[in-house]
Amino acid sequence: MTDEPAAIVELRGVNKWFGDFHVLRDVNLTVGRGEKVVICGPSGSGKSTVIRCINRLEEHQEGDIIVEGTLLTPDVRKIEAVRRKVGMVFQTFNLFPHLSVMENLTVGPVLAQRVPEAEAEARAMELLARVRIPEQAKKYPGQLSGGQQQRVAIARALMLRPKVMLFDEPTSALDPEMINEVLDVMFELAGAGMTMICVTHEMGFARKVADLVVFMDAGEIVEAAPPEAFFAAPQNERTKLFLSQILH
Repeated sequence: MTDEPAAIVELRGVNKWFGDFHVLRDVNLTVGRGEKVVICGPSGSGKSTVIRCINRLEEHQEGDIIVEGTLLTPDVRKIEAVRRKVGMVFQTFNLFPHLSVMENLTVGPVLAQRVPEAEAEARAMELLARVRIPEQAKKYPGQLSGGQQQRVAIARALMLRPKVMLFDEPTSALDPEMINEVLDVMFELAGAGMTMICVTHEMGFARKVADLVVFMDAGEIVEAAPPEAFFAAPQNERTKLFLSQILH
């Protein structure tokens, strides 16, 4: 028997405002261990804000966010506990331009977690191999393509062995020919059982990988269903309109 909760991420009645703008409205979402959830919706629908709240890059004002049994509160210790469990990949790569690829991966574990440098470097090489760019370890971000930089960012997020990975439109800043090389890495992570919450417009990825597709509009979860039902028989008119605009 295990005491680990079945749900790794829970949002219960989450509300958030930016000033007078009600950006999240009573958001409820449960993500089970090993599940892959894709969140989609029009620009400004609140989808990126949801995942930024999960690791406290944004602060919600009402409701509960629970990550592997830890209730997220303003307590710094709780925030740090949650961030140790959560890896995040952003639209832009957020790599340190003055550090090599290897240094980008090892600086956090070595400085923040006191991991021995040799151990951190060995893990970094394993992860660079996993994202298929081990030969780039000594290069600097500016010497890499956008797709390679995003794969470095994914490897960096994996360095701390997160329990869940958050992706905030990880392919939106990439040239079209680089998108698949990042999606291939995400497919591999999904196949290996990583819990993933992905904000993306890549509906092919959602069809193949997602256990649940969530459609947001105007700060609300309008519809949530397995991909077969979501794409074949959407129930809400807003979902139908959105899909008609992005599926060709």
